Amino acid sequence: YGVAVNKNFIRTLRVGIVSSRFNEPIVRELLNACVDKLKHEGVTVDNIELREVPGALEIPVVLNAYALSKTFDVLIGIGAVIRGETYHFEVVSDQSAHGLMQVQLNHNIPVINAIITTNSDEEAFARTKTKGEEAALGAIEMATLLKDL
Repeated sequence: YGVAVNKNFIRTLRVGIVSSRFNEPIVRELLNACVDKLKHEGVTVDNIELREVPGALEIPVVLNAYALSKTFDVLIGIGAVIRGETYHFEVVSDQSAHGLMQVQLNHNIPVINAIITTNSDEEAFARTKTKGEEAALGAIEMATLLKDL
């Protein structure tokens, strides 16, 4: 971590995760890697709340609802956008990232973007474990940093 992390804080850390069903096999691997890493680092399973939405564009609205509830220390959006033959890839990639950023800045709560954007399924699967773990570690670091400000 880039900050000093209190193990007691990690045990009480409240994490809200929203994942998409689109590209489900890839997203499942991302989600499993993230949750496994959170648990490995000491986050209590009861403090991790998971919700599922149809696609990446729907992730920000549920994260926004989580933020409005004021019951979470950090939020994570998990999804996979794979390049296709149309401009839709750019729209979904850009707008989902923009939506996560809006939630983060509007509510002053860290939002970790684990919506991967790749050219192919192969590229996506090559990144799932690493990106999922990085999302978990980033969530712990950012929640700790903001708590200490």
